[in-house]
Amino acid sequence: MESPLQRIDTSSTKQRRFRYFDIVMAAFVAILLLSNVIGAAKLSAVEVAWWPQGWWPAPEGAFIFGAGILFFPVSYVIGDILTEVYGYQRARRCIWVGFAAMVFMAFMSFVVVALPPADSWDGQAAYESVFGQVPRIVLASILAFWAGEFVNAFVLAKMKVWTAGKALWSRTIGSTVFGQAVDSAIFYPVAFLGVWDTRDVLLVMVTNWALKVLWEAVLTPVTYLVVSKLKRAEGIDIYDTGTNFSPFAKSE
Repeated sequence: MESPLQRIDTSSTKQRRFRYFDIVMAAFVAILLLSNVIGAAKLSAVEVAWWPQGWWPAPEGAFIFGAGILFFPVSYVIGDILTEVYGYQRARRCIWVGFAAMVFMAFMSFVVVALPPADSWDGQAAYESVFGQVPRIVLASILAFWAGEFVNAFVLAKMKVWTAGKALWSRTIGSTVFGQAVDSAIFYPVAFLGVWDTRDVLLVMVTNWALKVLWEAVLTPVTYLVVSKLKRAEGIDIYDTGTNFSPFAKSE
């Protein structure tokens, strides 16, 4: 029979080693980088024949959305899992690791695009059309990700204490409502204002926020399953009752 979880606060985990924390952090950073490189630069539209003409958010009969919406919300789900299972302090460490990885990705993209192509290689134009946008998109991503993830982690950690650990769904969805609102309000204007039509920027910003929250709700059963398994594997349930929530505080 499995032993009950040990309920502790973050101050009791300073010297504790976790079995799966590094794996969860690696998944978090990998999905973050891939969703920004592969998905963020593409604007997609899905025709909706049954949607009334002129109605928001598909005024022309098509929902317009950034392609990154398909996978980027998974990083928020993992962020929720990190905060719920390992506490705000370790989630903060993961956010800063993701921040550093995105800064390096922007630098690497700039250098690689700027390198002169070989005469025998004719892919420079296509390469620039995709990766030439990365510095601006990643700048937007860094600002949006940093602010949105910290808001998400803060709200979830506080709600866990307020709800005494009950109703996990309420804090995963509630934290996403606030975190993704901050993320979208920063990312789309900084990344695409002046590149896309202003109407498209605003439409995609609001639509993607709603879709990200919906994604979080749809993935709630997965979140419950992963959180349950990780908590039992680690043998603890962490509450941020004495945590310093400053993004710049030293993580243990």
